[in-house]
Amino acid sequence: MKHIIVVGNGMVGYKFCEKFVQKTEFKDFKITVFGEEPRPAYDRVHLSEFFENQDAKALEMAPAEWYAENNIELITGERVSDISRKDKTIKTAKNREFSYNYLVLATGSSPFVPPIKGVEKEGVFVYRTIEDLEGMLAYAAKLKAKKPNAKAAVLGGGLLGLEAGKAVMDMGLEPHIVEFASKLMPRQLDLRSSQVLQLKLESIGLNIHLSKATNQILGNGSIVGLEFGEDDLLDVDMLIVSAGIRPRDELGKNCGLEVGVRGGIVVDNKMQTSDENIYAIGEIALYNQMIYGLVAPGYDMAGVAVEQIIGKTEELMPADIDMSTKLKLIGVDVASFGEPFMPASKGHSIIFENKTQHLYKRINVSHDGKKLLGGILVGDASTYNMLHQIYLNGMAIPEDPSQLILPASDGASSFGDVTDLPDEAQVCSCESVTKGQICSSIENGEATDIAGVVSCTKAGTGCGGCKPMVADLTNATLKALGIEVKEGVCEHFELSRQDLYKIIQVKGYTTFNEVLDNHGTGGHGCELCKPLVASLMATINADTANKEYAIQDSNDRFMANIQRNGTYSVVPRVPGGEITPDKLIALGEIAKKYDLYTKVTGGVRIDLFGATLKQLPLIWKDLISHGFESGHAYGKSLRTVKTCVGSTWCRYGMAESVSFGIELENRYRGIRAPHKIKGGVSGCIRECAEARGKDFGLIAVEGGWNLYLGGNGGATPRHAELFAEQIDNETVIKYLDRYLMFYMRTAKPLQRTAAWQERLEGGLDYLKEVIIEDKLGIVADLENEMETLVNKFECEWTQAVNDPEMMKRFNHFVNTDEEDDNIVFVPMREQKMPEPWK
Repeated sequence: MKHIIVVGNGMVGYKFCEKFVQKTEFKDFKITVFGEEPRPAYDRVHLSEFFENQDAKALEMAPAEWYAENNIELITGERVSDISRKDKTIKTAKNREFSYNYLVLATGSSPFVPPIKGVEKEGVFVYRTIEDLEGMLAYAAKLKAKKPNAKAAVLGGGLLGLEAGKAVMDMGLEPHIVEFASKLMPRQLDLRSSQVLQLKLESIGLNIHLSKATNQILGNGSIVGLEFGEDDLLDVDMLIVSAGIRPRDELGKNCGLEVGVRGGIVVDNKMQTSDENIYAIGEIALYNQMIYGLVAPGYDMAGVAVEQIIGKTEELMPADIDMSTKLKLIGVDVASFGEPFMPASKGHSIIFENKTQHLYKRINVSHDGKKLLGGILVGDASTYNMLHQIYLNGMAIPEDPSQLILPASDGASSFGDVTDLPDEAQVCSCESVTKGQICSSIENGEATDIAGVVSCTKAGTGCGGCKPMVADLTNATLKALGIEVKEGVCEHFELSRQDLYKIIQVKGYTTFNEVLDNHGTGGHGCELCKPLVASLMATINADTANKEYAIQDSNDRFMANIQRNGTYSVVPRVPGGEITPDKLIALGEIAKKYDLYTKVTGGVRIDLFGATLKQLPLIWKDLISHGFESGHAYGKSLRTVKTCVGSTWCRYGMAESVSFGIELENRYRGIRAPHKIKGGVSGCIRECAEARGKDFGLIAVEGGWNLYLGGNGGATPRHAELFAEQIDNETVIKYLDRYLMFYMRTAKPLQRTAAWQERLEGGLDYLKEVIIEDKLGIVADLENEMETLVNKFECEWTQAVNDPEMMKRFNHFVNTDEEDDNIVFVPMREQKMPEPWK
């Protein structure tokens, strides 16, 4: 038998073995794998998950038994120290010698540690292996025992550096990111997207230091700080170096293989080195004068090397390697595809930016506007997979390309469906799985659900970025075959939002962990399911955002809208827009007291901008003392019921719109829903309250009110549809109670009433049958549920200011009462505004 020796048992070394054992020619070969670490291959892409459960087994690519079952000799904890190309042998650090017919080098890379004075001090770590992480955890525990407010810095603001920043947070240390460049992730992001990412990371507690060259590490024996220059110091108790990687090419250099000027073993498109019997794959391989630091190209290299060794020499690496990638850094989506940085000479860039929500989307299109060339997504990469496929397959784009990134109302797609992709479209780049393979696995009966598709094709088992598209293709194929599909909310729940609603209601759950433990698939939850479950429990139990503030979205957590400079805006409720002179004066006095920028909103409320986190409860306390309450401007809940003055003052008014608007706003205030809800009440058909642009709208006519449902503004404005004519106040409330509860029961997460209503089978006619005719026999239940929510209302601002424990979370820093001195304002029209972006 021919003997293959694989040096390196990382992800790419393991993938070589996995691909080889699938070949019928495998029986003609013996494989021996050497791993320097004491354990089998594990998933370095998700290494930071080790801090959540410290379970190394959970990261294993395959257990040691898998190697034995496939007749692969796995030797761990033993480093290969020498290669003799003449004798075709390798020697290990234990002075053992092995001969080979083919040698596959998959030694990967090692962390680059800059030559900084003091880097050898205790408390300095690299971020590469599980052993590195275990060392950090032990050191952090020792630090916190002596110094509860200990700080740790990460040297490097790239992909791995930000992952290390998450690790620092998980260890309970104050995190600092130190980056030499003037922006985060300089290789993947442009300046504006990097600024948006920085804002988001700072909002969740990371301290970012850019344009910092570290001169030396301070301390006597152990680290106590970093020095960047004269009088420019940062006190830290621990340092994690994540400043890049260097190929582990020393074996190749020592045995005379051709090596690149800056490192890496030179390979051709067969993955062969300058020695035809030696292959190099992964981060050690220098292909096209580049080291590819992503797992997908490494897996492709492993596949090519397998084909070449078994004699299928037509299998070659492509000349161009797609470096597109989607990641979730500290819970923040970051993605880039195609050409993220593109000069104006090659095409046009279209940019959508919303710094208040930490969103940045950029696409690059050809000069004629017909071809997608690349892009960058930060904050929301839900469209990445489809955009990536459009780019890869040269698919047609809308006549107005901006539709690809503008926030379409309630998730409506501007670029078709996953089923429009050609069968040869590569959905999973890590495992080279096409759309055709995914669909075929279902059509031929091999798979009947997503788990089956993954098992058959391995799609989604690499970096995981393709999971949403794999799920969409699976569901679309099952539906086409007439098979019922249950749509889970995320990887932690296989249940849909509607299923979770029913379960929480029936079981009476009141905490997220109860729901997760009894109906989840494991893990700790994520930014999708946590706010969703919080919203459901609020809808069912009338819980406020204070109940479990840790699972809320950031705005709900602090019950205020965060603004672009890290301050907050405060919007008290002004029902119907009616306000007394005393209350109007009180708002002015409070705004002056806290030096807040003041603006009347589009929903006829007064918004107070520029409050720091620490000021929020103080402002609320003053507002409450004057009779105000939370306006829920931050929540997925009722915002406003806009009114005109109606028959109270207007000569055209046919009904008292202000009074009825106030009654409706006070009735539905505080209820949590799948998305925000707005209402409008116009006193006549002149429509001064713009009621038809709202989720529910009333227009006074002869004989009562015309009720309109399912309108909204935004990027895709929709007029509400006429639902009932000439009805009285009591009937309006009855229909609205039923409508809103039915919506809250059945809509998808973050789906506005307009999109929900549009997608209802049977549309408006079906809705009338349910709400008016009681086709489903549920209207009594809907009315009772709404009445319960109405009666349980409690102002969450008042809750917070009256509870000392709740008040503790309104500090910018966890370990000091100091304010954030990075917040800068400049004058604007006798008020102030945040300092413009540089």
